[in-house]
This record gives sequence, structure tokens and C-alpha cells, in this order.
Amino acid sequence: MWAYCVDWAMAGPPIHDLHFAEEPSVDQVPGPNSRRLLDRQEAIDSSAVAYPNDIPLAFEEGSGATLKDADGNVFLDFFAGIGVYNVGHANPYVNKGVHAQIDKLTHTVDFPTEPRLDLIDKLDEIAPGSLAGNSRFVFGGPTGSDAVEASIKLAKYNTGGNGLLAFRNSYHGATTGAMSITSNKKFKKPYAPLLPDVVHAPFPYPFREDRSPEESVDRALEEVRAIVEEPYGGLTDPAGIFVEPIQGEGGVVVPPEGFLSGLREIADENDLPLVFDEIQVGMGRTGEWWASEHYDVTPDVMTTAKALGGNGQPLSGTMYHEDLDTWGPGDHAGTYRGHVPAMVGGLRAIEYIQSHDLLDHATEVGAWIRDRLRDAGEGDPGLGQVRGKGLFVGAEFVDANGDPDDDRVEAIQQYCYEHGVLVWTAGQYGNVVRLLPPLVLTQRQAEVGTEIIADAIAATAE
Repeated sequence: MWAYCVDWAMAGPPIHDLHFAEEPSVDQVPGPNSRRLLDRQEAIDSSAVAYPNDIPLAFEEGSGATLKDADGNVFLDFFAGIGVYNVGHANPYVNKGVHAQIDKLTHTVDFPTEPRLDLIDKLDEIAPGSLAGNSRFVFGGPTGSDAVEASIKLAKYNTGGNGLLAFRNSYHGATTGAMSITSNKKFKKPYAPLLPDVVHAPFPYPFREDRSPEESVDRALEEVRAIVEEPYGGLTDPAGIFVEPIQGEGGVVVPPEGFLSGLREIADENDLPLVFDEIQVGMGRTGEWWASEHYDVTPDVMTTAKALGGNGQPLSGTMYHEDLDTWGPGDHAGTYRGHVPAMVGGLRAIEYIQSHDLLDHATEVGAWIRDRLRDAGEGDPGLGQVRGKGLFVGAEFVDANGDPDDDRVEAIQQYCYEHGVLVWTAGQYGNVVRLLPPLVLTQRQAEVGTEIIADAIAATAE
């Protein structure tokens, strides 16, 4: 594991000291205070609000891998704001630096500051493969979608092409370009028209395809090569290949060996940039800094956001090989590309992960969770597959016919909520239980929370 030679004596408390409790403590949910706030939200907030429809709660406070609602109920958080809180809620080491920066300076557009340059240096230091020591980094707007937009622009800028190759079952964001390479039809329909020349290839998904991993990879790469190289491939003047190294919203779909390396080969042979979307799976989530490191494949361009802000602050950026740094001043912009407290938060989050060996911790605890869930599924044909890397875990459920069973997943989520564990769903049919707890989740919390999930699996079995 990569080591960083620094005196870490002051790099924050150990992970066991971060939480409200090692176990959940839940009375009534939703309680009266949560109910009052939920009703108030329904009366004045947007109808686009979604999450409280599935988990009716109003939160008051967070600490480590735990959340406290407005009625004092304590939950184990196996969701982490969709992978935002990799170092936990209200991490003292991160917050101390952020608070100090807020009192000094918060916004600088793209004028240099020590935190900005220190974070860029740190990201280069932990960059995957040959990007380390050879990268440039551009901050954009505050969301992951902004980083994806920058990557699309950068690919087109360097190739002169216009066509984009993305993958089925993918999610990249909610702005025009990001939504164009996202495959979800429901998300895309209200935004039409989108970018005109986008083709989606199959992403290898052996479980759903009923193929061997090798067959699934071969099929996907054959389609990619045809799209890029054949005269009737359907993609005019390709500008780049855009892929999640592990699909998140698609259901924690982990591609078999050979897929990303095959994409690397096709991209190189056709002089195309290979772009990895690491927004949900990066910053240590999978037990490596970047999910692509599990496959020893280095992208030309990589997007990051979510956990990049350290303590939930919005921050996104795009890392790319320095040879692609061909755009001129102002060719990519964004007002909040100079949000200094978030840059301090990101820097300190990386330091906390390094100083507390959280990559190894995520690898070990995540493997334990997956093993326990597989044990829970013994003799239960409805639990089709448990998969993932590090603390990025998916459990896919099917009915007696092998079709996606979203009703059961909804029931599992409800059971966990009522018993003090917050989990979320994923997959194009909503039939995957997705777990992405903070990397500071203790072994004891993992055991307690996973046992509740195992109880939910048993309680919902036919």
C-alpha cells in the first residue's frame, strides 16, 4: 500500500472516537419532529425532492458513520450522502482546517492560494498509474456533472471529434453533456434534445447477461471496437470513450478483468482519450484511491467530486494527462472553481485517509461485509449476487423467475430504516441494495449493521 512519510500525530482522532455510538438506537420513525419537518418540506419544497419519499427522516446531526435525526434517533449510516462522507460526518481533523479557512478567505475564482495548490499537488501524488507526476487538474463548478462536462469539452478540444462513446447502465450526471452520456431513459427524456452524437455500448454484466465473465467482456469490447472502427458503427468522428470503472447507480456492477484494459487498447489504437468517471468510486471508496487501480489501467482523463470536498462541501474537478492541457485561458470556467474551504477539506480528507490507513481498512471491512451477506443468502435464491470492492457493496435480488425484485429491495430498505441502518437502492430496476458507508466505519459497526441487513434479508424471504 502506498505510504506517505509525514508525522501524522496531529492528523485527527482514531476512527473509534468519531461516532455517536457503535450501535443504532431507534424508537419511533419518523418521530414527531421529523414528521413536522417532512410536512413543512412537502408544503414548500420542490416536487423534485426524492430521498425523503423512501426514507422519511429529518436529520439533525452527524458524527463519523452515524446520523442523529430530529427526534434523537441514532442511525448507522451505510449511505454517506451517496459516497460524500468518506472520512465520516463532522470529521474533526477536516472541520478544524475548514473552519480556520472560512475565517480567512472563501472564494478566489482561480487566483492561486496555498490550499488550492496543495490540493492539486496532493491529487497528483495519489493519481493512478502514469498520471502521477504527469497530470493537470481543472476545477469547475461544484457538482460531479460539472467535472463530466469538462471532460467532454477536453476530449472534443483535443481530438476535434464530436462523437461520444458511453455505456449502458451508466450514470454521469444531470447537466446536458453528462445526461447525454448517461443511459437512463427516464432521466434523459425531460432534457431532450441532448448532445446529438452519442452511442452506448454494452457494459459487461455477467450476472444479468447469463454469460461467463470472459464472454461478457468479449461481447462488450467487440461492440466498442465496432462502434469506433467500422464504417457503419454509428458514431461519427469519435472524441472519446467515457466509462465508470465500477458502475454505481447502475447497481455496483464490477466489470470482469480484461474490460478496462481492452478499452485502453482500443482507445490507444484509435487515438482517443479514455475517460474514467471516478466521482462515486474514487477517493478511497473501493480500497484503492481510484477504482481503476484494481485493474492497473490508467485513464487519460478522470473526473472526481463527491468525497473530494472532504466534509460534504461541493467541489469537483477533472484530472488529465498534461499532454492534453491544450486549452487556453478561460476555455473552461466556473464561478466556484475557487472555493477555498472545500479545497482545505479535500486536502485534509486525503491526509486523514493516509494517516489512518483507511484504504486497507476499507478493503478488510468491505470484504467482511460481502462475505456476511453471502452467508445470509445461503439457501435463498432471491439473493442473486453480492459484489463490490472495498466499502462499495451491492446485493442484487431476483424473484422466482430470475427477474429483478425491486419490491423485496424496498422491503429490505424499510426494515433497515426501522431498525436503525440507512441503506439505499441502485440498479436500473431498483433491485440492488447499495452500501457505501464512510471509510471510518468500525468493524463493530459493520458487524451490527450487516447483521440487521441479514435479518432484513431473512424477514423478506418467501
